[in-house]
Amino acid sequence: MIFRIIMLLVLSTPTICLSQDTMINGKVQNFENNEPLAFVNIGIANKTIGTVSNKDGMFKLLLNDKATKNDTVTFSFVGFKTEKYLISELKQENNSIHLHPENTQLDEVVISSKKIKLKSKKIGRSSKGLGLNHMNFYTVHEKDVDDRLSKERGMKFKIRKNCHVKNLNFNITSNDFSSLKFRVNFYKIEDGLPTELLLFENIIFEINNTFLGWFKVDLEPYNVYIKEDIQEIAVTLQWLESVKNDETSKYFSISTAASPLSTAYFREKTMDTWTAASQNLSFYLNARCE
Repeated sequence: MIFRIIMLLVLSTPTICLSQDTMINGKVQNFENNEPLAFVNIGIANKTIGTVSNKDGMFKLLLNDKATKNDTVTFSFVGFKTEKYLISELKQENNSIHLHPENTQLDEVVISSKKIKLKSKKIGRSSKGLGLNHMNFYTVHEKDVDDRLSKERGMKFKIRKNCHVKNLNFNITSNDFSSLKFRVNFYKIEDGLPTELLLFENIIFEINNTFLGWFKVDLEPYNVYIKEDIQEIAVTLQWLESVKNDETSKYFSISTAASPLSTAYFREKTMDTWTAASQNLSFYLNARCE
């Protein structure tokens, strides 16, 4: 009798987990002109479920066995209002998602009204080290390269001065891809973990032809200024798109070293929980600071 009651309770629970193979797909567009929106962040918070739309605004969101019909799928994109839908509100195929542009008023950034001499500064680790350790974007849990969409890796940087960031540099130690696209994200840090985005513009760059060695991302066109009252920031690379060099391609890594005084951040999917590790990637900013 007790067994039958327990079974009835389980069957009547409204938050039934979904099949591991459930897929939600569709297209994300600008509400005002129906133009497709490329590389929109799409995910469910803290459930390792996430992706980004492709260059045509199309997306495929694979749900794992942690997902329930009452979970919220969030669509987030710089310059647009965030939209949220329950899984139960979305069809499995051909969803049409429209994001409304957000009129963001940017604050004017003035480092100082006085004539001061700005000093060139490297923020982060500008050494390759011995090249014995590597931070790889690939994990054994992934079935295909597309599983990496929206994944992020990066570092904590201490600023403590007003700085104009000129470029981001990192050392690539393995690269099996003929083409890769990443987004550079700058975050505030609260309670030791990345939180709010600091940028109001997408910084997207491409790496071609299985490039190895130091790679520089020019940030001058984006006028990235960090005020001294922020003090600590997280800078990450987010995987957006890739083309394999051949069928066996899977590795892309950056040199790193264990360091109790440094903090690396990573998360498997957008909107997932951040993890911190005592690592120091070969990953640094060139800046001009007071």
